[in-house]
Amino acid sequence: MPLNNFLEIRDLHVQYKTEDDTVYAVNGANLSLGRSETLGLVGETGAGKTTSALSILRLLPKNIGFVTGGSIVLNGENLLELPEKQMFGYRGKKVSMIFQDPMTSLNPVIPIGKQISEVLKLHNTSNMTHAEIENRVDEMLELVDIPAFRKKEYPHQFSGGMKQRVVIAISLACEPELLIADEPTSALDVTIQAQVLSLMSDLKEKIGTSMLLITHDLGIVAETCDKVAVMYAGEIVESGFVEDIFSDGMHHPYTEGLFGSLPDLEIEKRRLSPITGLMPNPTKLPAGCKFHPRCPHRKEICSSELPGDVYLGEHMLKCHLAGQGA
Repeated sequence: MPLNNFLEIRDLHVQYKTEDDTVYAVNGANLSLGRSETLGLVGETGAGKTTSALSILRLLPKNIGFVTGGSIVLNGENLLELPEKQMFGYRGKKVSMIFQDPMTSLNPVIPIGKQISEVLKLHNTSNMTHAEIENRVDEMLELVDIPAFRKKEYPHQFSGGMKQRVVIAISLACEPELLIADEPTSALDVTIQAQVLSLMSDLKEKIGTSMLLITHDLGIVAETCDKVAVMYAGEIVESGFVEDIFSDGMHHPYTEGLFGSLPDLEIEKRRLSPITGLMPNPTKLPAGCKFHPRCPHRKEICSSELPGDVYLGEHMLKCHLAGQGA
């Protein structure tokens, strides 16, 4: 299995436990991300994408969410083994997260400039003075195309797109090594989604940050990512470089289904081919391949044996058919 010296998630298992049931949210997921790379994590709602991201930051709901196996190694350190005090220093400093909804990510009664400065004060490892922190706030706002004089204004005085830019400024203020973006444009108007994505890509290049981009939009992945990982029922069923996933070569049936659900403007009168059925109940996952109840190519082995990872160079497929060369 190819290894990388920056972010390595190996055999990650995450469960949510209640009095009535156990939700098997992530089931042996493997992810690899290099420095300054962007990895797109795609899949349906409930696939385990956000849970995987929260596991990196160790922000799973207390007393409910548990990492039950695996490792998350960032630059040689297993984050799951760090003391909470040390992990607290990682959040915002080395790893930052842009959450899905900018409307709920900002404190409505605190000016945006103060919200940016709070992050800088919390991780003030270089002993910045008050004046230097204020200059850094101005710099970050200008970087995301917001005039610095607006730093004394409150979130309600900004549009949705500008709120998301403020959230990006907060996330990048300490120049983190890893930026996790959880569907950062899904709550925004279509007209400004491209602007926000372009801004994130530009800032990533300037700062040299690696980015894990969680999305269900394959168009966004094609335009912004270096690598792709396709997630289904808590497992990575296919991964590789963007060229591998968007080529006409071999694919996991689930990935084929995702592409079949997209309209193609170049082909007239092409009917969409949505994936039949629904995601499996995460409290009662099927045996064998988790996708087999919905798979049009399923064989008898698919319902009884879990497929292994099949590598075609850097391109990985978790499918019995790939193992048979089909």
